[in-house]
Amino acid sequence: MTMKRAARSFLILAVAAFAPLMSRAATCVGQAELTAQDRTALSGVAGQMLQAIFSGDTAPLHALLHPAEAGSWDGMRSAVEQSADLLKNGQPKLRNLYLLDASTQAAPADTQFFCTSANGSLTVTIAMPALPPGKYAVVLADADAAPLAGQIGLILALDAGAWKLAGLSIRPGSLAGHDGVWYWGRARTLAQSDGWTAFYLYEAARSLLLPVDFLSSPNLDKLRNEQQQVVNGPQVAFPYKVPDGDRTWKIMAVLFDDSLRQPDLAILYESTGVTDPAAQRTEATAVLSAFLKTQPGLRTNFHGLWAVSSSNGKQTPVMELPMEKIP
Repeated sequence: MTMKRAARSFLILAVAAFAPLMSRAATCVGQAELTAQDRTALSGVAGQMLQAIFSGDTAPLHALLHPAEAGSWDGMRSAVEQSADLLKNGQPKLRNLYLLDASTQAAPADTQFFCTSANGSLTVTIAMPALPPGKYAVVLADADAAPLAGQIGLILALDAGAWKLAGLSIRPGSLAGHDGVWYWGRARTLAQSDGWTAFYLYEAARSLLLPVDFLSSPNLDKLRNEQQQVVNGPQVAFPYKVPDGDRTWKIMAVLFDDSLRQPDLAILYESTGVTDPAAQRTEATAVLSAFLKTQPGLRTNFHGLWAVSSSNGKQTPVMELPMEKIP
């Protein structure tokens, strides 16, 4: 949903979740298997970028920007400027490095990298659609000791022998004082009794465990499988019809949202077409209230709800309300 992506200070360039028909003419080397030369080079440039991000100084990042991403610079700069609270009182700490080689590809292709540890015990999968031939790296890092446990994902691309910035993602690793493991455990507790709440707790857990959406691991696959098995969840519920007296609201989607640094949900609903701001808020309040009456477990497990109206193909963020302010 556009509102969610715009509001959460989150930017990933030229990458996405798994796509079909992925090219396998590519290789991946994980951090432990990197040569000393590659590890030094990647750690060095990643360290420069992380220092710039933590200091809020975007000029060094701009100097390291890949030429092909010049048109995306404003979005990157905005993501950094809006992430200060996620990194506050923290120190940059590298989590993982992955060196990706797609230089043997003849043309841009949907590319899947399998990053297997030296002993073969763990395989991390990275999927990038329409990836041009070349060499790339993915850097994962954390804001160590920061209250919101900010986590950073960087995409680097080799340009004329130098590593350049091709994409970045910054998002929280903790919300309401809890990390992704806590949300995962809470989801498991409710998986058989409250499917909707459990499903979105799993969504929160996944978001808090990794700063990027294009990487998968056996642990995350396990989370995804558990999520799909929740009883009476929203997996096939949409459009979801919600009764409200003599009216029925149509909910088109419900998405996890952390843009206010709180565990919120964004509710996309079909509007009656009202345009006056006061009328929009009145309508949104009615929708949110009716929705919570059908799924009361969400009220005690999430901070609040975003209301996003849809009318004539246009989506409009209306407001966010904490649960205690929703009738």
